[in-house]
Amino acid sequence: MPKVKVYPHRELCPKGTEIEAKTGQSLCEALLEHKVKIEHACELSCACTTCHVIVRKGFDTLNESTDDEEDMLDKAWGLEAESRLSCQVIIEDEDLEIEIPKYTINMVSEDH
Repeated sequence: MPKVKVYPHRELCPKGTEIEAKTGQSLCEALLEHKVKIEHACELSCACTTCHVIVRKGFDTLNESTDDEEDMLDKAWGLEAESRLSCQVIIEDEDLEIEIPKYTINMVSEDH
């Protein structure tokens, strides 16, 4: 199973973590399954940017982003060339390293 290394995030994952993800599931689902409480205000439907991540390693191995995802990413805080919406990233066989940005455009945590 591929591994996903999550860099430390002050609120969501203070010490960072490394998880094993299932091939075929979304990155957001994998994070949530392993108790990394990433925001996902639109319930994984590519309709917000709260699950925005920056893929620090493995970006070139990911499925291609759609036009809808690219349009949503334009609204994300801290957008970088390796930014993706974790609800749209499908885990394959490659390991990933990700950073969760410090902020989202969500004013209030949904606390799912």
